[in-house]
Amino acid sequence: MNKIVTSGKTIEDAVKQGLAKLGTTEDKVAVNVLEQPSKGFLGLIGVREAKVELTLLEPPTPAPEPASVPSSNRTPSMSHSSASLVEEKSTGSEKDPYAEAASFIREVGENMGLDVKVEISHSKDHTVLNISGQDLGLMIGRRGQTLDALQYLANIIANRYSDSFIRIVLDAENFRERRKKTLEDLAVRLAGRVVRTRKEVTLEPMSPQERKVIHSKLQDHPEVKTYSKGEEPNRRVVITLKNSK
Repeated sequence: MNKIVTSGKTIEDAVKQGLAKLGTTEDKVAVNVLEQPSKGFLGLIGVREAKVELTLLEPPTPAPEPASVPSSNRTPSMSHSSASLVEEKSTGSEKDPYAEAASFIREVGENMGLDVKVEISHSKDHTVLNISGQDLGLMIGRRGQTLDALQYLANIIANRYSDSFIRIVLDAENFRERRKKTLEDLAVRLAGRVVRTRKEVTLEPMSPQERKVIHSKLQDHPEVKTYSKGEEPNRRVVITLKNSK
């Protein structure tokens, strides 16, 4: 079995299920998104799950042994078609992973009817692809869900062209920083509620990155503590009193 179609609540869930069934890793498959997940009225009721097709990549075929050539002073010449093939393979192996990821994002924007630009910014432990343009709310989605899905796919594409693991963070209109500030304000406000009412508060399901923001903001709070409960993608943060039983 070298091809499989799987479904999940998110594209990431569907890909993980496919990898588990194939018994392989992301760098050894090609991912084709067949259906994007859709939600019902106000995003409360799921209507259609994400569907992806995973295809195992063919291992490189070893080059055949060269045929024996009678001893001669003549040097065999390479045909024009063979030379072109070698040049094409050489060019393909030198593709820049970040440029490929950025090209993917621009293509997605075009398919959504948007004219976007992608700026690549490298830092010590990751690289940021910053999207700029008009009407970027379509690419950000509700609370960044679309942006997170695109970030996941951009990482898959970039690592396909890299010999070592690279991490890409996808941002648009400084959304990541604004979302972080919103979550930190929410954490402080809910912590105050827990202290006043003496009752724990359970937040809505969040991604691992957003849960980390809540945990980090309240880790030094004198009166409350946080922990996560549930399974992905419905894992939630709970804020409770430190001395609660």
